[in-house]
Amino acid sequence: MQPDYLIVGSGLSALVFGSLMAKSGKRVQILEAHEYPGGFGHTFTLAKKYKFNAQLHYVWDCGEGHTVNQVLKKLNLDKEVTFERYDPNGFDRMRMPDYSLNIPSESEELIRRLSDLFPQHISQIRKFVLEVRKASEGLKRLAPPINPTELFKHFGEVSCAVKYLNSTLQDVFDKFKLPKEAQTLLALQWPDFLLPPNQLSFYAWTILFTGYQEGAFYPTHHFEHVINSLVKVIEENGGEILLNQEVTHFAIANKTITGVKARDRITHQIREFTGENIICNIDPQKAAHMIGVENFSRTVRKKLNYEYSPSNYMVYCVVKDIDLRDYGFGKWNTFHTEQRDLNEAFYQMYEKHDFSKPSFAITTPTLMTEAEQECPEGCQIIEFLTVANYDYFKKLKETDKKAYRQKKEEILNSILDVVEEKYIPNFRKYIVFKITGSPTTNERFCWCPQGNSYGSNLTPRNMGISRLNYETSLKNFYFCNASSGYPGFAPTFWTGATLYQTLSRDPI
Repeated sequence: MQPDYLIVGSGLSALVFGSLMAKSGKRVQILEAHEYPGGFGHTFTLAKKYKFNAQLHYVWDCGEGHTVNQVLKKLNLDKEVTFERYDPNGFDRMRMPDYSLNIPSESEELIRRLSDLFPQHISQIRKFVLEVRKASEGLKRLAPPINPTELFKHFGEVSCAVKYLNSTLQDVFDKFKLPKEAQTLLALQWPDFLLPPNQLSFYAWTILFTGYQEGAFYPTHHFEHVINSLVKVIEENGGEILLNQEVTHFAIANKTITGVKARDRITHQIREFTGENIICNIDPQKAAHMIGVENFSRTVRKKLNYEYSPSNYMVYCVVKDIDLRDYGFGKWNTFHTEQRDLNEAFYQMYEKHDFSKPSFAITTPTLMTEAEQECPEGCQIIEFLTVANYDYFKKLKETDKKAYRQKKEEILNSILDVVEEKYIPNFRKYIVFKITGSPTTNERFCWCPQGNSYGSNLTPRNMGISRLNYETSLKNFYFCNASSGYPGFAPTFWTGATLYQTLSRDPI
């Protein structure tokens, strides 16, 4: 018997959708090309004892009554899947030459800290921070499903948000005449977007910045437990997840997607799968080309014409005989830049491939929770992340593998030099395991076209009312992906939950 919902891909939004549908009594079948479910949220093991999450680091919107909590309650998982809050007195710790700032949850405290650093600019700082809060409230009212009554009640906040539809973060920095160093400190979590202020949508920055202010979290039992819990709901309710099944073809007839063909990556066997409805969790643009872009309506084709987000370079490290808490690390992330101008820093790394003055993120997963560790006792995990150009790395790997390996090592050493100088003297001697990942690694292990980290690029062009959603213009076929919703843990949770509510008419 064919399933009610055949889901192509097992990223987070697909698992949320699938678990909600399975819990409601629908038959669910999921095809996943990878050996692990979870997409960017999957956890992998190396050297038979070290566990790392592919891309997730910290999340928002997980507090009581918030998006993730609501969905988990619907699935009866809210007592099993819990979260630890980052330090509200400084969940993001920004470091740059001559300046440092711990970002607090309270906006008034943020204003005070910035004002202490830049006493000549107190008025601009206050106006900017309050404008961000106001725009954030307006964006919440503009998020679907839109309630006209709420729009009217909060007309001021909504108007504030709407006027920044086409604005970059840099545009708003300039409007309020913030000093360059203050701009850098506020935008130093740029690796969360992999875009600099002069390209990043003000909407994207505001949603994430204020979301983390309301609560930055890490799963009590790590991200693997979140993924496994969703998988368990699907399987316990009669659904199945088939791994190593690479979809190679979509069957279409009379503007209706009827099924897919998939190649088993272990046996190489080709199988056909059908479903009453097909849910597409793989990249919408990639799927559209497989189906034939001409089969979609003009409106959808226009929305599908997005550019991909930049990719990233990642370092996963295990250290021993050291406690990272003794060196200023804890329940927070650290963001470091060697350049005062983030736009210039991004340009040098992404366009010029020059990492001599790197800007990067540091996260320490094993310090975020007291629960079982992701590595052997006595060890801790520390990870580093920065931007990297897919085209550059792909060409290197295809033409000169030695140069490709050397470039990865060069970036690693550039980052470790800064770590040893600014944070942990002789850091290298404590490393017992390390591995680096480039944009081509992203593409190979996370199945993301061009190694993109966030689906469509988070520029103003891709963040407005013309952004792709679940609608495909084809019958029984729906998108459910970061590019047809929004990237990030909570947004992808809500993408899956929104599609569930739309198709089931069952509110959460």
